[in-house]
Amino acid sequence: MNKYLSLLLAAFLVMILAACTENKFKVAGTVSGASDTTQILLESSYSGMWYVIDSTRVDASGNFSFAEDAPEFPSVYRLRLGDRVICFPIDSIDNLTISTTLKGFDTDYTLKGTQAAEQVMQIDKEAIKYAALPRTSPEFVAWKRKVSERIVADPSGIVAYYTISKYIGNQPLYDPVDDNDLRIIGAVANAFNTFRPNDPRTRYLVEVLLAGQQRRRSANAVADTVYADVASIIDIKLQDNTGKEQVLSQVTQQHNVVILNFTMYQGQFSPMFNKMLNDLYTQYHSRGMEIYQVSLDENAADWRQAAQPLPWITVYDGMGQNSANVGAYQVNGVPTTFIIKNGEIVERIEDGTQLKAAVARQF
Repeated sequence: MNKYLSLLLAAFLVMILAACTENKFKVAGTVSGASDTTQILLESSYSGMWYVIDSTRVDASGNFSFAEDAPEFPSVYRLRLGDRVICFPIDSIDNLTISTTLKGFDTDYTLKGTQAAEQVMQIDKEAIKYAALPRTSPEFVAWKRKVSERIVADPSGIVAYYTISKYIGNQPLYDPVDDNDLRIIGAVANAFNTFRPNDPRTRYLVEVLLAGQQRRRSANAVADTVYADVASIIDIKLQDNTGKEQVLSQVTQQHNVVILNFTMYQGQFSPMFNKMLNDLYTQYHSRGMEIYQVSLDENAADWRQAAQPLPWITVYDGMGQNSANVGAYQVNGVPTTFIIKNGEIVERIEDGTQLKAAVARQF
C-alpha cells in the first residue's frame, strides 16, 4: 500500500511541477529578411512606462520565440525592433504567432493566436491609416465612432483598456477633457470597477474618470495651450527637498532647455526612468539643460529620501493626481514629460523610449 501511495504522490508532484513550468505565455514568429544579428526586445509597461523583460536574436531563417511567466491580470506587451513596435495583449498562457518583415516590421505583420490580439492588431493598423487625417475629418470621426462601439460592446476587456489608452502622434485617441471621450472612458472605468475590482488598472481608470469630470469645464481652454506645437508654459511653484521654492518660469529663464517631468518615485518604472534622466542630465546639463521633476507620490518622506541624491531639481506636489498642476498639464498617467525650450513647450512625451531622441533634437 505504501508503495502505491508513494507512486501516486510522485505522480502528483510531477503533475504539479509540470503545471508550474507550463504557466507561461509564448510568443513566436518569423521576421522575413532579418539576419541572425537582428535583435528583438520583449517589453511590458507599468503606468505608461515601457521596460524590457527579455531579448533574443532571430536565427538564420528569421525565427524567434519568447516564453515568459503568465501575468496575474491581462496585460499589454510589445515586441520592439529598433524604434518600431508591435503591441499585443496577453491574458494568461496565450500562444501567439507573428509573421512580419524586416522592412515593414510594425506595419506589414500578421498576428494570430487570440481574438483579443487580433483586435489590437486591427486597431493599430487602422490607427496608422487614419493618423494623417485631421481629427475633425468625416473619415476620422466615422472610424472613431466604430472604435467606440467596439469598446462599449466589451468595456471590461483588455482591448478596451488598450484602446482608450492609445496615443496617435502626441495626442490621446480618447482625451478625458473631451466630453464624448470621457463617456467612453467612463464606460471602461465603471466596467473594470464592477468586473475587475482587483485589477491594478482599475484604480487608475477610476482616477482618470474622476479627474476628467472635475476639470472638464475648464479643460478646453487649457488643452489648446498644452497640445499646441509650441505653447507657453503654465507656471509651477513648489518646494524642493531642501525646502526651497522652485519656480518653473525662473528655471526656464536660466536654461535653454528644461525637461518638465511628472512622476511617482514609488512607481515600478521610476528607477529605470530616473537612470535615463540621469544619462540625459550628464550629457546635456553643461550645455544648458535642466530637469524640473514633479513628484506626485503620496508620502512626502519617501519622496524626500528618494530625491536627496538626484542632481536635478525635484519638487513635491502634495495634492498628487488631484493637483491643479496635473490638471493644467493634462497629466493622465506617469511618467509624463514636457520639453521646454526658450520658455516654450515644444514637445509632450508619453512614451519614455522617445525621450532621448526628443531631447537630442533640441541641441
